[in-house]
Amino acid sequence: MADARPLQLVPADPPGPRRPAVRALRRPARVVSVGGGKGGIGKSLVAANLAIALARRGERVVLVDADLAGANLHTCLGLELPRRGLADVMERRAELAEVAVPTGVENLGLVAGAMDHPDAANPKLSQKARLVKQLQALDADRVVIDLGAGTHLHVLDLFLVSEHGLLVLVPEPSAVENVYRFVKAAFWRRVRHAVSAHGCEAQLRAVIGAGTFRSPAEILGALSARHPQSGAVLARELAAFRPRLVVNQARTPQDEQVGQAVVGAWRKFFGLRMDYLGHVPHDSEMWRAMRARRPLLVHAPEAAAAQSFAQLAEGLAALETAEIASGRAT
Repeated sequence: MADARPLQLVPADPPGPRRPAVRALRRPARVVSVGGGKGGIGKSLVAANLAIALARRGERVVLVDADLAGANLHTCLGLELPRRGLADVMERRAELAEVAVPTGVENLGLVAGAMDHPDAANPKLSQKARLVKQLQALDADRVVIDLGAGTHLHVLDLFLVSEHGLLVLVPEPSAVENVYRFVKAAFWRRVRHAVSAHGCEAQLRAVIGAGTFRSPAEILGALSARHPQSGAVLARELAAFRPRLVVNQARTPQDEQVGQAVVGAWRKFFGLRMDYLGHVPHDSEMWRAMRARRPLLVHAPEAAAAQSFAQLAEGLAALETAEIASGRAT
């Protein structure tokens, strides 16, 4: 396992031509966001234990509590609420690296959420842009973000800037419906940003208004037929948008199969490549760990659910290896 190193922002390159060669080789921290269509699905527990599993692989990980309406990651880790957190970063009282605290888990730091801050749930665009920049500049291998529930714009924006957008789903009809709504909202948020940046928003609106389409893939076909260059823009967004799904609290073999069924339905409707990363079984050790105020991977590392988090971490690494080999990642 790699030695834990201090969490810090990488300083700006000095002016002039004599910049350290190693600086150009450093890549930004890989960002993993963990979201879901509704609350009460164990999203924060998934984020916390996945971060621990990644840290135990030797990665330097920073866990960020960005659930701006109900931050509780510190509780999931058995910590008292740190004195400073995300609110201090949003209000420019501190840099992100300055508020990261040790967690007691080697290689893992925590940025606590913005508790009881009146403007936390509705950050300004400038605040979000600054946060994203600092997330990517952290001197870490990986940043895991615990997002808020629902489809608020700040949730969608943080989901979309991550390399891996993980959606947590419990095998219940209402949860499946809410995750579908999240994917739809996130996809169109991404498309709106892209077409606006390329000046083809009016063309897309005209195509959508001229017909009835069952899926984004059908819209892409119609847009490409009328405006090939604009169609190419939308095609790139379709190819780049690739959420990953995790089923939590699976009790039966049928529950475990929900993930594949949902991903298959999404592929058919959206015309997108989506990945089923795996499932976390229902495990009584999870609530025992919660009562003990300890993360599951610390409380009961041999439990079935704990082993599943290690498998999820391995799955993420395998996806990255495959993407690098295919040229999708750098």
